Amino acid sequence: MIRLFVGLDLPADVRQRLTALNGGIPGARWITPVNYHLTIRFIGEVDEARAEEIDDALATVRASEFDLRLDGVGVFGHGRKIHTLWAGTESEAPLSTLHDKVDRALIRIGVAPDRRKFMPHITLARLKSAHTSRVEEYRAAHALFATEPFAVDHFVLFSSLLSKSGAIYRGEATYPLDAD
Repeated sequence: MIRLFVGLDLPADVRQRLTALNGGIPGARWITPVNYHLTIRFIGEVDEARAEEIDDALATVRASEFDLRLDGVGVFGHGRKIHTLWAGTESEAPLSTLHDKVDRALIRIGVAPDRRKFMPHITLARLKSAHTSRVEEYRAAHALFATEPFAVDHFVLFSSLLSKSGAIYRGEATYPLDAD
């Protein structure tokens, strides 16, 4: 069995900008920069034969290249149950189009539809024991975080190996986007 998801890898300069955000929240478990990515569609555990079908389906996705800009930081969870700190995106239209096309390609081969609302983000940290006041201070200090636009010219099928020290992601296949 292999655990899969579809996502975008990030350019080195964007990873560096995100890495500069690490710190300032005691109790946060910061994501290793090599693991920064933007999930387009989580798939889950599949066997090798199903992974090949998924690869074939994703190879049929046709979408145009686009620019993406990261903008702002936020959290998932509320009050004392905040669990994830993330960086968001400015423009979601082309990204949402890509998500929809990937989702349709997977549904056509029998992968269950994604029931969660698509919320594009890059996870920065997991927050199990961080104090709410420190998280809010962090959010205020980084409210104006933004990157320059960067080109998105492909998407990736990633595998995810869960370990005690965190997930290890590996690109299994890359799919180009169409130049305009």
